[in-house]
Amino acid sequence: MAFEKSTLGSLLSDPRIRPVAADAIRRRDLSREDAWDKTLEEIRKEHFFTSDIGKGMERLYAAADTGDWYYPLYSEEECLEDEARRGVSLVWLPAEGKEADERPFILLVPGGGFVNVWNLTEGWPIAERFNRDGYHVFVLTYQVSGEEKLLEKNMEDFARALRLIREKEAHFRLHADRYITCGFSAGGYLVCLWNTRMGYAAHQLPKPQAVFPVYPFVSPKLSLAGENPEEETEEDRKGDIRLYGCPVREAVKTCYEIPEHAEGFPPCALFLAAGDELVDPRHSTLLAGALEALHIPCRLEIGPEGGHGFADGSGMCMEGWTERAAAWYESLKN
Repeated sequence: MAFEKSTLGSLLSDPRIRPVAADAIRRRDLSREDAWDKTLEEIRKEHFFTSDIGKGMERLYAAADTGDWYYPLYSEEECLEDEARRGVSLVWLPAEGKEADERPFILLVPGGGFVNVWNLTEGWPIAERFNRDGYHVFVLTYQVSGEEKLLEKNMEDFARALRLIREKEAHFRLHADRYITCGFSAGGYLVCLWNTRMGYAAHQLPKPQAVFPVYPFVSPKLSLAGENPEEETEEDRKGDIRLYGCPVREAVKTCYEIPEHAEGFPPCALFLAAGDELVDPRHSTLLAGALEALHIPCRLEIGPEGGHGFADGSGMCMEGWTERAAAWYESLKN
């Protein structure tokens, strides 16, 4: 299929990928947007979305054609109890070559501001890049609905994913206890939160071998700087309860404030671009400083240009960051 000449709508309407098509950007109806009737070539030229969507779609189709690629994490009964669980899933995108079987697999967590999950740009195309680097990848679609303690539910999504992988370890041809997490923006916060006492330890699961947060949010305190608590709106309070289950001014006293609770971190490689208009680069520099103080290996790469959402870095200074992340991880063994 000539992916670049196909419209986004035609690609996402193909029945082979029906289980994940609606979650290309979770909770966002792309059929109502201008990009739906554009070819991927036109989308690239008009900058509707960043990332090499064509490569991602090609990889997704190849996986779907095998018939072994999509794994829901909650049963139908559990979804009927809570509809937010519906669509929470893993997409299995293995690399070619047996050398990947001996490496850690990558649990990939797209961003979306805790309201969407951007599989289209920060999921499938990134998996394709890591596949080329010689790593098996699972792309996690997680919960973004609900009115209370969403982040706790996301930690349960992580635990479900890793337990499923452990159950099917031989089938997936990997070492289930050896994995790297990689997350973008809100997903970057989640992969960091997984390293605190709310994460792998609380769920009695192994610690990641490494973590790659990409333009992550990690410090709720930064968002509070200069704000007057008396000016908080009811909407602000609802947002706090939705994410943390408590006011953010209480949340920052706990492990939700990642830089102050980083003692459980594995080696960490951070990637971001200067001029990020959505997540202040200080989030990453604060975390890097905390890890350095704890003598935890950390790599911090700040591109000189660009902003938020560069995904695979196509056509800009961050291109090739997945390869650099993998090379850095491999260098830790030497």
